[in-house]
Amino acid sequence: MNGQPPEGPPAALSLEGVHKSFGANEVLKGIDLSVRPHEVVCLIGASGSGKSTLLRCANLLEKIQGGRILLYGEVISGQQVDENKVRRHIGIVFQSFNLFPHMSVLRNITLGPTEVLGLRRREAEREACQLLERFGLIEKKDDYPDRLSGGQQQRVAIVRAIAMRTQILLLDEITSALDPELVAEVLDVVRELAASGMTMVIATHEMGFARDIADRVCFLEEGRIIEEAPPAELFSEPRDERTRRFLRRIVEAGRL
Repeated sequence: MNGQPPEGPPAALSLEGVHKSFGANEVLKGIDLSVRPHEVVCLIGASGSGKSTLLRCANLLEKIQGGRILLYGEVISGQQVDENKVRRHIGIVFQSFNLFPHMSVLRNITLGPTEVLGLRRREAEREACQLLERFGLIEKKDDYPDRLSGGQQQRVAIVRAIAMRTQILLLDEITSALDPELVAEVLDVVRELAASGMTMVIATHEMGFARDIADRVCFLEEGRIIEEAPPAELFSEPRDERTRRFLRRIVEAGRL
C-alpha cells in the first residue's frame, strides 16, 4: 500500500523512500506517501509510530537521511532549497499553539504575511479579519493569547497558518492539548477547511474524526506505512493484522 493515492491529478506533496533517524534511532523507515491537490489524508497509529516526524520532515523542519520530498513535482529536500520559500506553500500547526504572547491575535496573524509575503499591513489585516470572521473569532482580534481559551488559541494558530496563503496544511495532533469540551470547535474549523478544498495531512488520535473527514487513512507502525485505504474500508475491513490489532485497542478504549 505505502501511501499511494488512486490514479488522478499529479501529487501536491510526495515523500519517496524517506528515512529519518535521530542518532541510532531510525524513526522513518522508507516512507512513501503521495497527496493529491484537495485531498485530506489522516495519519493514525500509536504514539512513537512516526506521524509527527513525517509531518516535520514534509515541512523541512527535520532533514531526512534518505529518499526525497517533492512539492508539485519539484524536489524540495535538496541542500540548496530555500526552506522559508517552501514553507510559504506548506503550513504546519502543532498541538502546542505557539502564538506570540506579546502580540494581539491580529498581529499574530499578520506578522507572517507582512514580513514574509511582503503584504502591506492594511491588506494583511483585511485578509486576517476575513479569516477571523469566517471562523467565528473576529471579536477576539484585539485580545492577547492569554485571554483566549485553548480552543480559541488553536483556531487562531490555524488561521495564522492559512493567512500565509498556504496551499498544503499539515496538522500535528492539534487537539491533544485541549480539554475534551474544546476539541469539537477546533475540529469544526478543520472540517470547514476540508469542505473548501484545502489539501491537508493530519496526524490524529481522533479516530471518529479521521473516519468522517479523510479521503484516505494511513496506519503507521514503527516508522512504516503499514496500510492505507479510504476510511470506510480501513476502519471496517483492515487487511493487515497489525492494523486490526491497533483498531481493536482503539475500540476497547472507547475511541472509535
